[in-house]
Amino acid sequence: MADRTFAYIQRDGSWWINNTGFVVGDSSIVSVDACATERRTRAYRESIATVSPAPVSALVNTHHHGDHTFGNSLMNAATIVGHESCRDEMLAFGLPSNVGIWDPVDWGGLELAPPTITFTDHVTLWSADQPVEVSYVGKPAHTTNDCLVWLPEQRVLFCGDLLFNGGTPFLLMGSVRGAIEVLRDVLARVPARTIVPGHGAPCDASLIPTTIEYLEFVLSTAKAGLAAGLTPLEAARDLDLGEYADWLDSERIVGNLHRAYCDLGPSKGDVDVLAALGEMVAFNGGRPLTCYA
Repeated sequence: MADRTFAYIQRDGSWWINNTGFVVGDSSIVSVDACATERRTRAYRESIATVSPAPVSALVNTHHHGDHTFGNSLMNAATIVGHESCRDEMLAFGLPSNVGIWDPVDWGGLELAPPTITFTDHVTLWSADQPVEVSYVGKPAHTTNDCLVWLPEQRVLFCGDLLFNGGTPFLLMGSVRGAIEVLRDVLARVPARTIVPGHGAPCDASLIPTTIEYLEFVLSTAKAGLAAGLTPLEAARDLDLGEYADWLDSERIVGNLHRAYCDLGPSKGDVDVLAALGEMVAFNGGRPLTCYA
Protein backbone atom coordinates (compact mmCIF):
# COMPACT_ATOMS: atom_id res chain seq x y z
CA MET A 1 0.00 0.00 0.00
CA ALA A 2 2.93 2.33 0.76
CA ASP A 3 6.44 2.28 2.16
CA ARG A 4 6.73 -0.75 4.50
CA THR A 5 2.95 -1.00 4.62
CA PHE A 6 1.08 -4.03 3.31
CA ALA A 7 -2.52 -5.19 2.97
CA TYR A 8 -3.41 -8.88 2.96
CA ILE A 9 -6.56 -9.26 0.87
CA GLN A 10 -8.54 -12.50 1.11
CA ARG A 11 -10.94 -13.09 -1.73
CA ASP A 12 -13.84 -13.15 -2.14
CA GLY A 13 -14.38 -11.17 1.03
CA SER A 14 -17.69 -12.81 1.94
CA TRP A 15 -18.67 -14.31 5.32
CA TRP A 16 -15.65 -14.86 7.62
CA ILE A 17 -13.13 -13.95 4.87
CA ASN A 18 -11.58 -10.68 6.02
CA ASN A 19 -8.67 -8.41 5.19
CA THR A 20 -5.66 -7.85 7.41
CA GLY A 21 -2.44 -5.89 7.01
CA PHE A 22 0.91 -5.15 8.56
CA VAL A 23 3.54 -2.44 8.99
CA VAL A 24 7.19 -3.49 8.85
CA GLY A 25 9.67 -1.90 11.26
CA ASP A 26 13.40 -2.42 11.56
CA SER A 27 13.13 -5.33 13.97
CA SER A 28 9.42 -5.96 14.49
CA ILE A 29 6.05 -5.86 12.76
CA VAL A 30 2.67 -4.44 13.71
CA SER A 31 -0.27 -6.47 12.40
CA VAL A 32 -3.78 -5.16 11.86
CA ASP A 33 -6.13 -8.02 12.75
CA ALA A 34 -5.83 -11.78 12.36
CA CYS A 35 -8.02 -14.20 10.38
CA ALA A 36 -10.96 -16.44 11.21
CA THR A 37 -9.42 -19.92 11.07
CA GLU A 38 -6.14 -21.58 11.93
CA ARG A 39 -5.45 -22.34 8.26
CA ARG A 40 -6.08 -18.80 7.09
CA THR A 41 -4.12 -17.20 9.92
CA ARG A 42 -1.12 -19.45 9.29
CA ALA A 43 -1.27 -18.52 5.58
CA TYR A 44 -1.28 -14.85 6.61
CA ARG A 45 1.78 -15.40 8.80
CA GLU A 46 3.56 -17.14 5.92
CA SER A 47 2.88 -14.15 3.68
CA ILE A 48 4.31 -11.78 6.29
CA ALA A 49 7.47 -13.92 6.41
CA THR A 50 8.00 -13.49 2.67
CA VAL A 51 8.31 -9.73 3.28
CA SER A 52 10.36 -9.64 6.48
CA PRO A 53 11.89 -12.12 8.94
CA ALA A 54 11.03 -9.78 11.83
CA PRO A 55 8.53 -11.05 14.39
CA VAL A 56 5.02 -9.69 14.80
CA SER A 57 5.38 -7.86 18.11
CA ALA A 58 1.98 -6.15 18.22
CA LEU A 59 -1.45 -7.04 16.88
CA VAL A 60 -4.24 -4.43 16.69
CA ASN A 61 -7.85 -5.63 16.55
CA THR A 62 -10.14 -3.23 14.67
CA HIS A 63 -13.17 -4.79 16.43
CA HIS A 64 -14.18 -7.99 18.19
CA HIS A 65 -15.74 -10.07 15.39
CA GLY A 66 -14.18 -13.49 15.01
CA ASP A 67 -13.10 -13.18 11.40
CA HIS A 68 -10.68 -10.50 12.65
CA THR A 69 -9.80 -12.02 16.03
CA PHE A 70 -10.18 -15.80 16.24
CA GLY A 71 -6.61 -16.21 14.92
CA ASN A 72 -5.11 -13.89 17.55
CA SER A 73 -3.53 -16.74 19.49
CA LEU A 74 -1.58 -17.88 16.41
CA MET A 75 0.21 -14.57 15.87
CA ASN A 76 3.48 -15.54 17.56
CA ALA A 77 2.62 -14.31 21.05
CA ALA A 78 2.23 -10.72 19.86
CA THR A 79 0.93 -8.14 22.31
CA ILE A 80 -2.75 -7.71 21.39
CA VAL A 81 -4.19 -4.19 21.44
CA GLY A 82 -7.88 -3.32 21.22
CA HIS A 83 -10.67 -1.14 22.52
CA GLU A 84 -11.80 -2.02 26.04
CA SER A 85 -15.18 -3.20 24.70
CA CYS A 86 -13.42 -5.41 22.15
CA ARG A 87 -11.93 -7.41 24.99
CA ASP A 88 -15.28 -7.61 26.79
CA GLU A 89 -17.13 -8.79 23.67
CA MET A 90 -14.54 -11.41 22.82
CA LEU A 91 -14.67 -12.86 26.32
CA ALA A 92 -18.47 -12.90 26.20
CA PHE A 93 -18.61 -14.67 22.82
CA GLY A 94 -15.85 -17.24 23.34
CA LEU A 95 -14.59 -19.59 20.65
CA PRO A 96 -16.51 -20.45 17.46
CA SER A 97 -18.60 -23.51 16.74
CA ASN A 98 -20.75 -24.67 13.86
CA VAL A 99 -24.34 -23.85 14.85
CA GLY A 100 -26.10 -24.18 11.50
CA ILE A 101 -26.13 -20.48 10.56
CA TRP A 102 -23.28 -20.80 8.05
CA ASP A 103 -21.89 -23.63 5.97
CA PRO A 104 -19.66 -25.73 8.28
CA VAL A 105 -16.20 -24.24 8.84
CA ASP A 106 -12.98 -26.04 9.78
CA TRP A 107 -11.89 -23.60 12.48
CA GLY A 108 -8.75 -25.55 13.37
CA GLY A 109 -6.89 -25.28 16.65
CA LEU A 110 -7.81 -21.91 18.14
CA GLU A 111 -7.46 -20.45 21.62
CA LEU A 112 -9.27 -17.42 22.97
CA ALA A 113 -6.86 -14.47 22.97
CA PRO A 114 -8.51 -11.12 23.71
CA PRO A 115 -6.54 -7.86 23.84
CA THR A 116 -4.10 -7.63 26.72
CA ILE A 117 -3.68 -3.88 26.29
CA THR A 118 -6.93 -1.91 26.02
CA PHE A 119 -7.73 1.76 25.51
CA THR A 120 -10.76 4.02 25.65
CA ASP A 121 -10.24 6.63 22.95
CA HIS A 122 -6.83 6.55 21.29
CA VAL A 123 -3.44 4.88 21.44
CA THR A 124 -0.32 5.29 19.28
CA LEU A 125 1.94 2.35 18.49
CA TRP A 126 5.30 2.74 16.80
CA SER A 127 6.81 0.67 14.01
CA ALA A 128 10.40 1.88 14.12
CA ASP A 129 9.93 5.63 13.54
CA GLN A 130 6.47 5.27 11.97
CA PRO A 131 3.41 6.11 14.10
CA VAL A 132 0.46 3.72 13.94
CA GLU A 133 -2.50 5.68 15.32
CA VAL A 134 -5.43 3.62 16.63
CA SER A 135 -8.63 5.45 17.55
CA TYR A 136 -12.12 4.48 18.66
CA VAL A 137 -14.80 5.93 16.36
CA GLY A 138 -16.81 7.20 19.32
CA LYS A 139 -20.12 5.33 19.08
CA PRO A 140 -21.65 2.04 17.90
CA ALA A 141 -21.43 1.56 14.13
CA HIS A 142 -20.51 -1.87 12.72
CA THR A 143 -20.05 -2.98 16.34
CA THR A 144 -19.75 -1.23 19.70
CA ASN A 145 -15.94 -1.12 19.49
CA ASP A 146 -14.87 -0.19 15.96
CA CYS A 147 -11.44 1.40 15.63
CA LEU A 148 -9.48 3.05 12.84
CA VAL A 149 -5.81 2.29 12.25
CA TRP A 150 -4.27 5.33 10.58
CA LEU A 151 -0.76 5.60 9.17
CA PRO A 152 -0.34 9.35 8.69
CA GLU A 153 3.03 9.22 6.95
CA GLN A 154 1.78 6.74 4.35
CA ARG A 155 -1.79 8.13 4.31
CA VAL A 156 -3.13 4.57 4.54
CA LEU A 157 -6.21 3.81 6.63
CA PHE A 158 -7.33 0.39 7.86
CA CYS A 159 -10.99 0.85 8.75
CA GLY A 160 -12.10 -2.67 9.68
CA ASP A 161 -15.70 -3.47 8.82
CA LEU A 162 -16.89 0.10 8.66
CA LEU A 163 -16.58 -0.49 4.91
CA PHE A 164 -17.23 -3.56 2.75
CA ASN A 165 -16.08 -3.15 -0.85
CA GLY A 166 -18.44 -5.20 -3.01
CA GLY A 167 -20.17 -6.73 -0.01
CA THR A 168 -23.27 -5.81 1.95
CA PRO A 169 -22.53 -3.84 5.13
CA PHE A 170 -23.55 -5.57 8.36
CA LEU A 171 -24.84 -3.59 11.34
CA LEU A 172 -26.62 -6.21 13.45
CA MET A 173 -24.29 -5.72 16.42
CA GLY A 174 -23.86 -1.97 16.06
CA SER A 175 -26.11 0.85 14.86
CA VAL A 176 -27.32 1.92 11.43
CA ARG A 177 -27.72 5.51 12.52
CA GLY A 178 -24.39 5.42 14.30
CA ALA A 179 -22.63 4.00 11.24
CA ILE A 180 -23.96 6.82 9.05
CA GLU A 181 -22.67 9.39 11.53
CA VAL A 182 -19.27 7.70 11.85
CA LEU A 183 -18.83 7.42 8.09
CA ARG A 184 -19.86 11.03 7.53
CA ASP A 185 -18.23 12.72 10.51
CA VAL A 186 -15.19 10.56 11.27
CA LEU A 187 -14.12 8.34 8.38
CA ALA A 188 -14.71 10.90 5.62
CA ARG A 189 -12.50 13.41 7.42
CA VAL A 190 -9.40 11.22 7.42
CA PRO A 191 -7.11 12.40 4.57
CA ALA A 192 -6.42 8.86 3.38
CA ARG A 193 -4.94 8.17 -0.03
CA THR A 194 -5.76 4.48 0.30
CA ILE A 195 -8.36 2.76 2.47
CA VAL A 196 -8.19 -0.93 3.34
CA PRO A 197 -11.77 -2.06 4.12
CA GLY A 198 -12.53 -5.04 6.30
CA HIS A 199 -13.62 -7.02 3.23
CA GLY A 200 -13.01 -6.50 -0.47
CA ALA A 201 -10.39 -4.64 -2.48
CA PRO A 202 -8.56 -1.55 -1.21
CA CYS A 203 -10.28 1.63 -2.30
CA ASP A 204 -10.46 5.38 -1.91
CA ALA A 205 -12.94 7.59 -0.12
CA SER A 206 -15.54 7.28 -2.89
CA LEU A 207 -16.83 4.11 -1.21
CA ILE A 208 -17.94 6.13 1.82
CA PRO A 209 -20.94 7.94 0.22
CA THR A 210 -21.94 4.72 -1.53
CA THR A 211 -22.09 2.95 1.83
CA ILE A 212 -24.00 5.83 3.41
CA GLU A 213 -26.58 5.63 0.63
CA TYR A 214 -27.13 1.94 1.38
CA LEU A 215 -27.50 2.61 5.10
CA GLU A 216 -30.02 5.39 4.42
CA PHE A 217 -31.89 2.90 2.22
CA VAL A 218 -31.99 0.49 5.18
CA LEU A 219 -33.30 3.21 7.49
CA SER A 220 -36.02 4.30 5.08
CA THR A 221 -37.08 0.66 4.61
CA ALA A 222 -37.22 0.21 8.38
CA LYS A 223 -39.36 3.34 8.82
CA ALA A 224 -41.81 2.08 6.21
CA GLY A 225 -41.84 -1.41 7.73
CA LEU A 226 -42.53 -0.10 11.21
CA ALA A 227 -45.35 2.08 9.90
CA ALA A 228 -46.89 -0.90 8.10
CA GLY A 229 -46.58 -3.18 11.12
CA LEU A 230 -44.18 -5.56 9.36
CA THR A 231 -41.47 -7.58 11.06
CA PRO A 232 -37.92 -7.10 9.77
CA LEU A 233 -38.12 -10.43 7.94
CA GLU A 234 -41.45 -9.49 6.33
CA ALA A 235 -40.08 -6.11 5.29
CA ALA A 236 -37.01 -7.77 3.78
CA ARG A 237 -39.12 -10.25 1.81
CA ASP A 238 -41.23 -7.41 0.38
CA LEU A 239 -38.16 -5.39 -0.57
CA ASP A 240 -36.57 -4.85 -3.97
CA LEU A 241 -32.85 -4.48 -3.22
CA GLY A 242 -32.32 -2.86 -6.60
CA GLU A 243 -28.69 -1.82 -7.13
CA TYR A 244 -27.67 -3.59 -3.92
CA ALA A 245 -28.97 -7.02 -4.94
CA ASP A 246 -25.64 -8.06 -6.48
CA TRP A 247 -23.55 -7.19 -3.44
CA LEU A 248 -22.16 -10.21 -1.58
CA ASP A 249 -24.24 -11.60 1.27
CA SER A 250 -27.42 -9.68 0.48
CA GLU A 251 -29.28 -11.63 3.20
CA ARG A 252 -27.68 -9.20 5.65
CA ILE A 253 -30.61 -6.91 4.88
CA VAL A 254 -32.60 -8.88 7.48
CA GLY A 255 -30.05 -8.32 10.25
CA ASN A 256 -29.63 -4.69 9.22
CA LEU A 257 -33.38 -4.15 9.43
CA HIS A 258 -33.46 -5.71 12.89
CA ARG A 259 -30.87 -3.18 13.99
CA ALA A 260 -32.60 -0.29 12.20
CA TYR A 261 -35.92 -1.21 13.87
CA CYS A 262 -34.08 -1.06 17.18
CA ASP A 263 -32.54 2.32 16.27
CA LEU A 264 -35.92 3.75 15.30
CA GLY A 265 -38.34 1.96 17.61
CA PRO A 266 -39.79 3.37 20.80
CA SER A 267 -38.26 0.77 23.11
CA LYS A 268 -34.62 1.25 22.00
CA GLY A 269 -34.04 -2.26 23.30
CA ASP A 270 -31.34 -4.60 22.11
CA VAL A 271 -31.63 -7.12 19.29
CA ASP A 272 -31.81 -10.88 19.77
CA VAL A 273 -28.76 -11.57 17.61
CA LEU A 274 -29.20 -15.34 17.36
CA ALA A 275 -32.87 -14.97 16.37
CA ALA A 276 -31.98 -12.38 13.75
CA LEU A 277 -29.31 -14.66 12.29
CA GLY A 278 -31.90 -17.44 12.16
CA GLU A 279 -34.20 -15.17 10.18
CA MET A 280 -31.36 -14.49 7.75
CA VAL A 281 -31.23 -18.25 7.16
CA ALA A 282 -35.02 -18.23 6.63
CA PHE A 283 -34.61 -15.38 4.12
CA ASN A 284 -32.01 -17.58 2.38
CA GLY A 285 -34.64 -20.26 1.79
CA GLY A 286 -33.75 -22.15 4.95
CA ARG A 287 -30.24 -22.89 3.69
CA PRO A 288 -27.16 -22.09 5.80
CA LEU A 289 -25.44 -18.91 4.71
CA THR A 290 -22.64 -19.48 2.20
CA CYS A 291 -19.18 -19.51 3.79
CA TYR A 292 -15.84 -20.41 2.17
CA ALA A 293 -13.65 -19.86 5.24
